[in-house]
Amino acid sequence: MTGCGFGDPNGREQWCRDGVAAAHLKWVSIGIILFTSAVGISSPVMLARLFEGKPAYANSLLLIKCFAAGVILSTSLVHVLPDAFDALADCQLASRHPWRDFPFSGFVALLGALLALLVDISATSHASAAAAKPQYTPIDLEELGGKGGGKLRPEAAAAVVAMSGCHGHHGDRQDLDDHGNEEERLAKLKQRMVSQVLEIGIIFHSVIIGITMGMSQNQCSIRPLVVALAFHQIFEGMGLGGCIAQAGFGFWTVGYMCIMFSVTTPMGIVLGMMVFYMTGYDDSSPNALILEGLLGSLSSGILVYMALVDLIAVDFFQNKTMSSSPRLKAACYIALVLGSASMSVLALWA
Repeated sequence: MTGCGFGDPNGREQWCRDGVAAAHLKWVSIGIILFTSAVGISSPVMLARLFEGKPAYANSLLLIKCFAAGVILSTSLVHVLPDAFDALADCQLASRHPWRDFPFSGFVALLGALLALLVDISATSHASAAAAKPQYTPIDLEELGGKGGGKLRPEAAAAVVAMSGCHGHHGDRQDLDDHGNEEERLAKLKQRMVSQVLEIGIIFHSVIIGITMGMSQNQCSIRPLVVALAFHQIFEGMGLGGCIAQAGFGFWTVGYMCIMFSVTTPMGIVLGMMVFYMTGYDDSSPNALILEGLLGSLSSGILVYMALVDLIAVDFFQNKTMSSSPRLKAACYIALVLGSASMSVLALWA
């Protein structure tokens, strides 16, 4: 980020801007970030597969998901949104219209949250409409009554009563079972949608980080950024991986989502390097700052909404298992705080 002060042009700043050394650090960082991203996102998924069917499976998934919610909330509020504010408040933009007249970072974050809400409402409405379609098989009364078309035979009448469930308890039990299964199905669909929207928001953030790092020629800022990003990707990957594990995707879908998260930041670094070497585009130029600020704000709004509404609120206020166990609720809250703290501490370096 370009500052507004005036430093010594022959001092540390000139020494730090070494394109060859910066390129070497970037290639090293690609391998490190790729590895740490894969470890971070695959760990919760593999642990979930390993403990599936065991008594502590559901509670473990819940703890992982609460840790994930803390990571994602901290990522959005401590990492993404402040960077977006800094980009749009840079001295190159702060004196220009319209950036000096309106808080675009907060506004675009609001739009991101409203966009996530719209996606949430649309997906939920579509799933509910599909579930509301009547699932029954028409009964041919003539066939039950015989070819003569007379009155129903006694055994046929009993079959009609049993199938309709109007006077017996069997139909009531069946309706309750179907209702429970339908609730489970809708909850699973909701969790899958949450995981997919979360990954989209995180990918936005990862692309911005990668491109910004790829265009930078400052080796002094890249060196600590590599270490910080390695831990950042581990914790963020654990957060997303916990949500993916609970969503119950198929093997190929899980693999695809893990690969997409793992390669996004390295691909962003390569893209940033290509853009710089092909165009000489400066990562501290006004246009680059505007793009970074707007995309970061949008990503932050999406992540804040998903963390608070679809993860924290759902688990702490609607999860029956957590409501019936104060000890589990306390453990989940501690996991939430630990997830938030782990990402917040990284803000000291990146």
